[in-house]
Amino acid sequence: MTVSQKQSHRKASGAIKTFYRKRRKADDGRESRKPTTGKTLIKKTRIMGGHFKLKALYFETANIYIPKENKHKVVKIKNVVENVANINFVRRNILTKGTIIDTEMGRAKVTSRPGQEGVVNAVLL
Repeated sequence: MTVSQKQSHRKASGAIKTFYRKRRKADDGRESRKPTTGKTLIKKTRIMGGHFKLKALYFETANIYIPKENKHKVVKIKNVVENVANINFVRRNILTKGTIIDTEMGRAKVTSRPGQEGVVNAVLL
């Protein structure tokens, strides 16, 4: 079953809207897959225009930026500490932008969008 991104067929009054065209494949969306911690698994998904998007399902490492040293380092993710997007994401170890993760180096804040970019970039706190 697909997820539709089209408008409703009804107006606020309850009347049926008339559209100028039929449904197209481009109108369909996809179920969101929320990336979690675990053995890294990234899937390649075809998007509009023949392009590809890397959808991450699991991550075991993160690219950490260390502001004091002005360097990057690949570090293992232990677990999710805090998530402003949703409190329940902490329990399920879901990674989103703004999530605070616990790593081998300490706590870090995720700056990338892991579910859409296929990579976890974070800044050491």
